[in-house]
Amino acid sequence: MRKSLLTIACSAFFLLGNPFAVMAEPAIEIVELEGDFNDITVTISGTDLHVVNAHGETLQIYNVAGVCVETIKIDGEDKHYTLNLSKGCYIVKVGKIVRKISIK
Repeated sequence: MRKSLLTIACSAFFLLGNPFAVMAEPAIEIVELEGDFNDITVTISGTDLHVVNAHGETLQIYNVAGVCVETIKIDGEDKHYTLNLSKGCYIVKVGKIVRKISIK
Protein backbone atom coordinates (compact mmCIF):
# COMPACT_ATOMS: atom_id res chain seq x y z
CA MET A 1 0.00 0.00 0.00
CA ARG A 2 2.79 2.35 0.97
CA LYS A 3 4.64 1.51 -2.25
CA SER A 4 1.63 2.34 -4.43
CA LEU A 5 1.06 5.65 -2.57
CA LEU A 6 4.71 6.54 -3.03
CA THR A 7 4.47 5.70 -6.76
CA ILE A 8 1.35 7.87 -7.15
CA ALA A 9 2.97 10.76 -5.26
CA CYS A 10 6.16 10.62 -7.35
CA SER A 11 4.17 10.40 -10.58
CA ALA A 12 2.06 13.39 -9.58
CA PHE A 13 5.20 15.35 -8.67
CA PHE A 14 6.82 14.68 -12.05
CA LEU A 15 3.66 15.22 -14.09
CA LEU A 16 2.39 18.28 -12.23
CA GLY A 17 5.78 19.75 -11.37
CA ASN A 18 7.09 23.00 -12.76
CA PRO A 19 6.22 23.13 -16.44
CA PHE A 20 8.65 24.86 -18.76
CA ALA A 21 8.22 26.22 -22.24
CA VAL A 22 10.49 25.30 -25.09
CA MET A 23 10.77 27.72 -27.98
CA ALA A 24 12.27 26.56 -31.23
CA GLU A 25 14.41 28.79 -33.39
CA PRO A 26 13.13 29.20 -36.95
CA ALA A 27 14.79 26.79 -39.35
CA ILE A 28 14.61 29.20 -42.29
CA GLU A 29 15.63 32.82 -42.15
CA ILE A 30 14.51 35.09 -44.95
CA VAL A 31 17.18 37.58 -45.91
CA GLU A 32 16.33 40.39 -48.27
CA LEU A 33 19.35 41.34 -50.31
CA GLU A 34 19.90 44.89 -51.37
CA GLY A 35 21.10 45.83 -54.81
CA ASP A 36 19.90 45.89 -58.36
CA PHE A 37 20.78 42.29 -59.22
CA ASN A 38 17.11 41.37 -58.70
CA ASP A 39 16.46 43.12 -62.03
CA ILE A 40 18.74 40.73 -63.92
CA THR A 41 16.76 38.40 -66.17
CA VAL A 42 18.06 35.26 -67.84
CA THR A 43 15.90 33.49 -70.43
CA ILE A 44 16.60 30.81 -73.01
CA SER A 45 14.95 29.96 -76.30
CA GLY A 46 16.46 26.94 -78.02
CA THR A 47 20.19 27.65 -77.86
CA ASP A 48 19.78 31.45 -77.63
CA LEU A 49 20.48 32.82 -74.13
CA HIS A 50 19.07 36.30 -73.41
CA VAL A 51 20.54 38.30 -70.49
CA VAL A 52 19.14 41.70 -69.47
CA ASN A 53 20.48 44.26 -66.92
CA ALA A 54 23.77 42.48 -66.22
CA HIS A 55 26.31 44.90 -67.70
CA GLY A 56 29.76 44.25 -66.25
CA GLU A 57 28.82 40.90 -64.69
CA THR A 58 30.33 37.51 -65.53
CA LEU A 59 28.14 34.77 -67.03
CA GLN A 60 29.18 31.27 -66.01
CA ILE A 61 27.63 28.07 -67.32
CA TYR A 62 28.06 24.82 -65.37
CA ASN A 63 27.11 21.29 -66.34
CA VAL A 64 25.22 19.05 -63.89
CA ALA A 65 28.52 17.71 -62.52
CA GLY A 66 29.43 21.26 -61.42
CA VAL A 67 32.15 21.79 -64.00
CA CYS A 68 32.30 25.29 -65.51
CA VAL A 69 31.93 24.76 -69.27
CA GLU A 70 31.79 28.41 -70.37
CA THR A 71 32.57 31.86 -68.95
CA ILE A 72 31.52 35.10 -70.67
CA LYS A 73 32.04 38.73 -69.60
CA ILE A 74 28.78 40.61 -70.26
CA ASP A 75 29.47 43.93 -71.97
CA GLY A 76 25.98 45.33 -72.44
CA GLU A 77 22.57 45.77 -70.84
CA ASP A 78 20.66 43.57 -73.32
CA LYS A 79 22.73 40.70 -74.72
CA HIS A 80 21.95 37.56 -76.73
CA TYR A 81 24.37 34.63 -76.76
CA THR A 82 24.13 31.57 -78.97
CA LEU A 83 25.27 28.62 -76.88
CA ASN A 84 27.31 25.88 -78.49
CA LEU A 85 26.46 23.24 -75.88
CA SER A 86 25.27 19.67 -76.24
CA LYS A 87 21.72 18.73 -75.22
CA GLY A 88 21.12 18.57 -71.49
CA CYS A 89 20.64 20.59 -68.32
CA TYR A 90 22.97 23.37 -67.25
CA ILE A 91 23.26 25.90 -64.45
CA VAL A 92 23.69 29.55 -65.48
CA LYS A 93 25.11 32.02 -62.98
CA VAL A 94 25.13 35.79 -63.61
CA GLY A 95 26.40 37.75 -60.62
CA LYS A 96 24.27 36.42 -57.74
CA ILE A 97 21.47 35.12 -59.98
CA VAL A 98 21.44 31.36 -60.64
CA ARG A 99 19.09 29.67 -63.13
CA LYS A 100 18.67 26.14 -64.45
CA ILE A 101 18.40 25.87 -68.22
CA SER A 102 17.74 22.99 -70.56
CA ILE A 103 19.21 22.73 -74.06
CA LYS A 104 17.02 20.61 -76.35
